[in-house]
Amino acid sequence: MSVALKKSIIDQLGSHVTAVGFAPANRFKDAPEKHHPTNACKDAQTVIVFGITMPQGMLHSPDYNLHFLHRTYHTVYMHLDKLGLDLCNFIESQGDYFAVPIPSFAPLVYHDLEPWGIISLKHAAVHAGLGAFGRSGLMCHPVYGSLLRLGAVVTSADLPGDPVIEEDPCPPKCNACQEVCPSEAFDSEGGFNKLTCIRSARTINLRDLET
Repeated sequence: MSVALKKSIIDQLGSHVTAVGFAPANRFKDAPEKHHPTNACKDAQTVIVFGITMPQGMLHSPDYNLHFLHRTYHTVYMHLDKLGLDLCNFIESQGDYFAVPIPSFAPLVYHDLEPWGIISLKHAAVHAGLGAFGRSGLMCHPVYGSLLRLGAVVTSADLPGDPVIEEDPCPPKCNACQEVCPSEAFDSEGGFNKLTCIRSARTINLRDLET
């Protein structure tokens, strides 16, 4: 394993990201068919996951929170994709390695009309030690909670993985996120329906913009 290359990658990302973690490809043994890192990169050994926080100020804007939210999402996704591309070129310049950037948002792969990422970034983040799953189904970082937007690179470089976080990030017996979900996308057992969320999201956003 290349400890020196891992350090160089962390230095390369530097202050451009809020958090970064490394996950060996063998941690993805339960990934769905065609969504394993080896489907994205030849001889995949490591998934590098990095995140950038969303500024909380936009969520508290008196009149324009949704405007800021939507625009900031578009901006951060483009930034994450550029970081991934630059990082791939850096890794391949360091030796006989392959590296592939994983899109932070689009393009998506559809299964039964449900959108999937090429690999699941939130699962990759958990495997890379950036956080653990909360009852909302989101990846929660110990410091930044669910404010991180994520990008990733899959590489054939064999890099040391980071420890996985085992602790439950949610308070005991707390189901607040499920109870206040505006799309009512959680069933009575806490299961999340992605299509229910997607169908409702645009309607809810337009209604909020009009009020």
